[in-house]
Amino acid sequence: MTIRHRSSESTPASSAERAGARAPSRRTVVRAAAAGAVLAAPLAAALPAGAAGVAPAFLHGVASGDPLPDGVLLWTRVTPTPEAIPGSGIGPDTEVRWVVATDKAFTDVVAEGSLTATAASDHTVKADVRGLAPATDYWFRFSAGPTDSPAARTRTAPAAGAAVAGLRFGVVSCANWEAGHFSSYRHLAARGDLDAWLHLGDYIYEYGTGEYGTRGTVVRPHAPAHEIVTLADYRVRHARYKTDPDLQALHAAAPVVAIWDDHEIANDTWSGGAENHTEGAEGTWSARQAAAKQAYFEWMPVRPAVTGSTYRRLRFGKLADLSLLDLRSFRSQQAALGDGEVDDPDRSLTGRAQLDWLKAQLASSDTTWRLVGNPVMISPFAIGSLSAELLKPLAELLGLPKEGLALNTDQWDGYTDDRRELLAHLRAHAVRNTVFLTGDIHMAWANDVPFNAGTYPLSASAATEFVVTSVTSDNLDDIVKVPEGTVSAVAAPVIRAANRHVHWVDTDRHGYGVLDITADRAQMDYYVVSDRTDPDATSKWARSYRTRSGTQRIERAYAPV
Repeated sequence: MTIRHRSSESTPASSAERAGARAPSRRTVVRAAAAGAVLAAPLAAALPAGAAGVAPAFLHGVASGDPLPDGVLLWTRVTPTPEAIPGSGIGPDTEVRWVVATDKAFTDVVAEGSLTATAASDHTVKADVRGLAPATDYWFRFSAGPTDSPAARTRTAPAAGAAVAGLRFGVVSCANWEAGHFSSYRHLAARGDLDAWLHLGDYIYEYGTGEYGTRGTVVRPHAPAHEIVTLADYRVRHARYKTDPDLQALHAAAPVVAIWDDHEIANDTWSGGAENHTEGAEGTWSARQAAAKQAYFEWMPVRPAVTGSTYRRLRFGKLADLSLLDLRSFRSQQAALGDGEVDDPDRSLTGRAQLDWLKAQLASSDTTWRLVGNPVMISPFAIGSLSAELLKPLAELLGLPKEGLALNTDQWDGYTDDRRELLAHLRAHAVRNTVFLTGDIHMAWANDVPFNAGTYPLSASAATEFVVTSVTSDNLDDIVKVPEGTVSAVAAPVIRAANRHVHWVDTDRHGYGVLDITADRAQMDYYVVSDRTDPDATSKWARSYRTRSGTQRIERAYAPV
């Protein structure tokens, strides 16, 4: 059956949920003039080399996301004229046609339609295609005038009631453009076996050139060069990322399921501000947050269920559902360490509505596995008695004071009442097979999530957690500037000794994960890349951990799936 859609609607813009209440201090104040400058050179830098003068053109690739049993969201950005570059706010309205087929040659077209790309949406378009068959590979492309975009593969989710033998997801987070190349994306794209891939946050970084960890060497400068604060800035930065060939390849290989963490907006974002925002000098927080969110929804194939948020739910047959969290839009400000606020029941990481929604989703789920896309680590984490040499870089990475304290208040550790309520809910409703999939911390972890970390392992485990390392963002060996593996060899045993629910931690390497799910087990295979600064970096398997159905415990697996 051929489904024909026609629409003149441009990509909808999101709005901010909260206005700033108080502005936390930040480490480096960017000059207001530089932050507000939108010049031709930095805008043009968001285009691939040699692209100027070619139009209409699809210079930022194509993507799909948020697969459903009967459809998927398709995305692209068209450059209608040479001057209509990202963030410019200019350029003519342009008809963009899309087509979906069962084959790469597009001989069996099953859906097609058109959209209008306008300057109001930075000439991005999203087509929410429905009427497709479940658990099916499709090919899609866009066209404008005589120009066709590259062709790309996508895949729909299984039918809600389908018995699914297995699922396989790529899992990534934390990609700092300036710190290296996105080889992890290239290796995931080359697999050809992914149902989808999950991006757990920090898809982009907001800092100015050289302001965020790169081991002291900017591998490739981003655009704009200054810290991004305006709508044009955020658009240019997203555009820069989407010129990366490895990222384009992964978007063309499988649908993405993405959530944001803080750097899509500003470091240590909370509902009323951020550590990396100076009220006044960088405008108002409400305006900056609104700009960041608008650009995100323009440039990402994400289908929001709640305005201005990325929390939502997807289902993959009877095997798994995936609850995706937004742990920035509604959170209280991060607590100061040692002041007792971490246990304050009036403070929240999730916000009341989202926590109630998550509890209801987990308790009512009828799937074998309950996956939770979780931007920051939920497992308790104590530093223990690390030496001063190791504590300093670890504290810097985690946002802890240099003198040390067993807590990271930006994670669930800083909002213990929310965590206790959620874990008590899992126990009260006998919810099994909950697996948190987490990014943010630039390290790889395999954890049990205990009801009471202080009495573990005597305390039962409520869930399990797989944390993936960064694609390129600095981890501990980068901060200390020592050979890879040096810090982890010393720090990992100490961390595990102080946290008995942690089965494995790698503090030093960059890479990605592959989550493979069957009715019997959920297994994360951890892969590392040889050198984040090498565009041709190789990839190798590092470790695997799994949780067997019904156990709520992690165990090691000795080979990848």
